[in-house]
Amino acid sequence: MVTARDPAADLQHALLTRLKLRQLSLVQAIDRHRTLGRVAAEMRLSQPAITKALREVEDIFGSTLFERSPRGLVPTPAGEAVLHYARRWLAELEATTRVLTSLEAGRSGRLRVGLTQQVPQQLLSAALAHLLDRRPRMAVLTREGTTDELVAGLVARELDCAIGRSYDGDATGLMQEAIYQQEPCLVVSAKSVKRLSRGPLDWARLAQLDWILPPPNTPMRRTYNAVFVGAGVQPPTPMLETTSIRSMETVLRSEPNAITIFARDVVAEMERAGHWAALPYRLSWSLPPVSFFTLKELEGHPMVMSLRAVVVETARAMQHRAGEERLAEEPRRGRS
Repeated sequence: MVTARDPAADLQHALLTRLKLRQLSLVQAIDRHRTLGRVAAEMRLSQPAITKALREVEDIFGSTLFERSPRGLVPTPAGEAVLHYARRWLAELEATTRVLTSLEAGRSGRLRVGLTQQVPQQLLSAALAHLLDRRPRMAVLTREGTTDELVAGLVARELDCAIGRSYDGDATGLMQEAIYQQEPCLVVSAKSVKRLSRGPLDWARLAQLDWILPPPNTPMRRTYNAVFVGAGVQPPTPMLETTSIRSMETVLRSEPNAITIFARDVVAEMERAGHWAALPYRLSWSLPPVSFFTLKELEGHPMVMSLRAVVVETARAMQHRAGEERLAEEPRRGRS
């Protein structure tokens, strides 16, 4: 009796019985260097040996993974698919070695957390205090970046969870929960706040200033562009594109017409240094909410669950206090 062959099952059997981790590392190295000579130099092997090893990998997968081009060896569609999973598998292996090392050192585990720079200090302090005050202590890795960068780190298994802005892209297995709403405000140099506060809110006038904006094709840049367009104004060409608070502070300190948009509660923390200040305008829109991210496969992880609980509880308390402060300001505004 003849039975139908299942190519996927055959391939899975080949991967389980023949594929080795060093072969995945080889595929990554070829993608990184794009020439077999450079890969051979890195791995301290002869080029014929690297060529033979690539042929063995391609035989296991049953597909050509790289093809020659003027730019060197470039991945085929099959190669891109293998690279995607190779990065994940090797990242998971690296994460496992770090966790085991931290356990051997007497730690209770290891957690990799991504953060955007606009996370309020109170929320950041609560998160780090929860992780670092545990007994036995936990090993913690933090990485700062834009929300897009943090999501990419989660998908690549380089992060376990993250606190960033809500994400509007497509990422398989991503779980996100909005936890905190921030009010936006216009931020300028403390020396320029009086001059730039004259008159009503006028986006056409503001668009003529020297803007500091997030990089192109980020969620926040898209939000800010939409605000200008909604006001009937062409989005300005920024003087500086950055998410770095230090870069923003340096430019705001030295450029009298520099301006940016920031979360009001974070600006309140920065105003104490005296280098920047918020213009006295209330904006009619909200920033994308601060959100907690993880992957579906990790949402039940005890350390991720405990951090999420602390972050959510802290965010709710902050939101409650902010509401009380706004109510307290209303009578003062009426009297003024």
